[in-house]
Amino acid sequence: MMLPQTMRALELRAYDGRPESLALIQKPVPRPGPGEVLVQIAASPINPSDVASMRGLYSVRKPLPVVPGLEASGVIVAAGSGLFPRLLVGKRVACYAGAGDGAWAEYMATPAMHCMPLPKTVTLDQGSMAIVNPLTAWCLLEIARRGKHITVVHTAAASALGKMVARLAQRRRVHVIHIVRRPAQAEILRTLGADADMVLDSSAPDFEERLVDVCRRRRATLAFDAVAGDMTGRLLDAMPPHSNVIVYGGLSQNECRVDARRLIFEGKRVEGFWLAHPAPLSRIDFFRAIAAVRSRLHDEYKTDVRRRVPLEAVTPGLEDYLAHMSEGKVLLVPSVAS
Repeated sequence: MMLPQTMRALELRAYDGRPESLALIQKPVPRPGPGEVLVQIAASPINPSDVASMRGLYSVRKPLPVVPGLEASGVIVAAGSGLFPRLLVGKRVACYAGAGDGAWAEYMATPAMHCMPLPKTVTLDQGSMAIVNPLTAWCLLEIARRGKHITVVHTAAASALGKMVARLAQRRRVHVIHIVRRPAQAEILRTLGADADMVLDSSAPDFEERLVDVCRRRRATLAFDAVAGDMTGRLLDAMPPHSNVIVYGGLSQNECRVDARRLIFEGKRVEGFWLAHPAPLSRIDFFRAIAAVRSRLHDEYKTDVRRRVPLEAVTPGLEDYLAHMSEGKVLLVPSVAS
């Protein structure tokens, strides 16, 4: 296949979160190095981790300018040296970015080990969302299973990941207390089969009282927190002694605030979870997660798509996503005409 010399890409020029800091440019198509492949991008979702990255609030700040976008789907059109990269040429894959440029472009070079071949039954749109949320949901529920937790609490429960957790928990017979921000989001969880008393609206005046009651009554000893800020402390306050909060997101953009007495006198803990280092799970567990996700992308791990936009419409796409985060993903699709 004859590759073009240049491609369109979105370039981030400052970690300030402003739409003006993203520019649509022409730049050379990357060439895959040893162990790498070149993916012709079909679609790439806007995730909370992408928004945090553009604000300089994610794991590392890559040297600027840089192409953002953590995950995508596409077709591998070229490979660097190595048997495994060459075997992937022509395959439809889900993939995530390496240390350099990301997926908000027409092409991305990434390590072959960052690619997951997609079943024929999975569309490229669904495949673009097959890594970050599905693998995180699997890992969180596996941690709950191994800890023999009867009930867990989950914040931001109406998100795409929250819906996956709700579906997976039903199959694994784990009870979930779902915390949302608005009454309309509570209704979303009820349609997925959640009991009315297990869905709490954090904006309600009696939220704290209801949270304490249901956590104690249902013996909730583990919480998954995507919000951080004061929510982490509120969860710790509500749960019984020796409970644990796992923080895996920072949607509030604030530091976790916790009453030290909960940690000292009640034996409670706060831990972090990041998919790149999913302790306490092993590499073998991670491969099990990949196999489970690939086999169920059509149902348990399926994600609603709200809108597909071209690269040049990234600003309204970002605005739409931030205003309607629980209503489906916004996909950046290089081939879509503006």
